[in-house]
Amino acid sequence: MPRAWQATELGLPWDVLSLAEVDTPTPGPGEIVIDIGAADVNFADILQCQGQYQVRLEPPFTPGMSAGGTITAVGEGVSLEPGQRVIGMTVGSNGGFGDVAVMQADGVTVIPDDVPVATAVAGHVIYGTSWFALHRRGNLQPGETVLVLAAAGGVGSSAVQMSKAHGCRVIAAAGGPAKVQVCRDLGADVAIDYSSEDLRERVLAETDGRGVDVVYDPVGGEYFDIARRVVAWEGRLLVVGFASGTIPSAPANHLLVKNYSVVGVHMGAYRDVDPERLRECNDAIYPMMADGRLEPLVSRTVGFEDLPQAMLDLYERRTTGRVIFDPAA
Repeated sequence: MPRAWQATELGLPWDVLSLAEVDTPTPGPGEIVIDIGAADVNFADILQCQGQYQVRLEPPFTPGMSAGGTITAVGEGVSLEPGQRVIGMTVGSNGGFGDVAVMQADGVTVIPDDVPVATAVAGHVIYGTSWFALHRRGNLQPGETVLVLAAAGGVGSSAVQMSKAHGCRVIAAAGGPAKVQVCRDLGADVAIDYSSEDLRERVLAETDGRGVDVVYDPVGGEYFDIARRVVAWEGRLLVVGFASGTIPSAPANHLLVKNYSVVGVHMGAYRDVDPERLRECNDAIYPMMADGRLEPLVSRTVGFEDLPQAMLDLYERRTTGRVIFDPAA
């Protein structure tokens, strides 16, 4: 029987997950079942285990919002075939942290032959999120200056790479010397250690007091308040996530005086609201992954035994780049 980590109650995953044998799911109409080749570990998975994510699941369920692998079964009305390699968001209680997962067929992408499954999985959420943030929502233009917070993390590292690929100047902010070096290695023009430096002062100094055109913020909390003070006239502050655990707010008078925009970014919602944009996103990023222009930063690949500890390390900011779950590892 396949194995899976299951949340038996809501809470921090390293406290509530248990490894169990599970039944192989049967796909319903419009669904597929895959043998998982890899799944990416995201902060959102931790929030979902806690019942704090936008999409709430009732225990027991297997977390892991995104995965890739090989189709083993298809439901009624599905044109995909067993044996094809696909990637996408999991649905229902059969998530990606196991041997098998369920997906909506119309929400998956067939992985090109020249892209390994693990590479596609490592890049799927992060590059997809950054494409929607920077290009769809942020209208990023070549030559603009971008401030990326938590730039050594998964989505942050992707934003650094994609902004540079688009011809922009990148100011990367991260906590600690090791993570700052990761930012430099990714190609950031300026790297700031916000655990020991004043982020606002450094950003303003690096931009001659003007500020930045775009802020990419997956952190929230106190850094959002700093970020909104360094947005340039007619700039865009992209709200990507709340890894700090604190959801901030922006005073409306501050937006008015500086004439900037606060822009929400929710990649997953496009699956239901505007799936054509997902196809547009994939058409843009997969060729760049295939030819090496985009190379996901993977710091760690874990198997079943190490997954809870990896989620704890992610939660406590001890990781850089992507953490990947491989059931065969």
